Amino acid sequence: LEQAELLLARGPPPRRISDGFETACKVACDHLDSISDEIKFSKDDISALVEVARTTLSSKIVTRCLDHMSDIAVKAIMAVADLERKDVNLDLIKMEGRAGGQMEDSQLVYGIVLDKEISHPGMDKDIKDAKMCILTCPFEPPKPKTKHTITVDTAEKFEALHKQEQEYFVEMVKQVKDCGANLAICQWGFDDEANHLLMQAGLPAVRWVGGVEIELLAIASGARIVPRFSELAAAKLGSAGRVREVSFGTTKDRMLFIEDCSNSKAVTIFVRGGNKMIIEEIKRSIHDALCIVRNLVQDNRVVYGGGAAGAAGNLA
Repeated sequence: LEQAELLLARGPPPRRISDGFETACKVACDHLDSISDEIKFSKDDISALVEVARTTLSSKIVTRCLDHMSDIAVKAIMAVADLERKDVNLDLIKMEGRAGGQMEDSQLVYGIVLDKEISHPGMDKDIKDAKMCILTCPFEPPKPKTKHTITVDTAEKFEALHKQEQEYFVEMVKQVKDCGANLAICQWGFDDEANHLLMQAGLPAVRWVGGVEIELLAIASGARIVPRFSELAAAKLGSAGRVREVSFGTTKDRMLFIEDCSNSKAVTIFVRGGNKMIIEEIKRSIHDALCIVRNLVQDNRVVYGGGAAGAAGNLA
């Protein structure tokens, strides 16, 4: 603007000055294009991208395990990248953290990590070729919409009520089993009665899965979210190569790893660290590396820094 003010003092119209600046910008950009270098990489040769990620992370908190973190960042980008279209969807890369363990224990999971666990200790913790149904309806008997009072004054009435509830639960579990599912993912909770019946039926279940996680899981596995048990069908099931519950150390910390999802390239970077503050800092550092590698995948031309690009533009 200072230069424009000096030019205005000489008398030319403002429009001509702005056109001149635009022309100069185009000349400088064309010159930068001509002196730029290309970073060569492919699906099989990612060494150049790893070096770029190393440089990005070298001033961050993760310098102790620089190679490991840069490798994770590049592999995560390459897993979700479309090299033909030069497009990377960062929404497919999810970052989860759990305090405890060392920074070196961080890993890349080719799938989705949920901060949940299998609802019953007796259920199978490792499911291969999982066929999952995703439910947004609770495992409980239907409730009247109006205000109501039920008086149970005899043992017979209590037995009848209990039997009716049992029948509801048994029918719900049967409907899930009949559609071919071997894993139930439920947005709502269910009580011990339903949990016990699911365990007896050999049907592992996960409860209290949040709405965002349910949507991501539905997209990744190719499942349809089912709002009512009567709508369950084999066509609405999602599939995953493996679903396993992972425990950490001697504590009761458990997480669910859903790997090899059929319909998506979604990956999760699972970060470990001494405390929550360290984990958040590691996440920010990895996000910086992801953005830099993403930019290189989209356009692999680079110009050199240290004032060289500015000097070259002035000379042009």
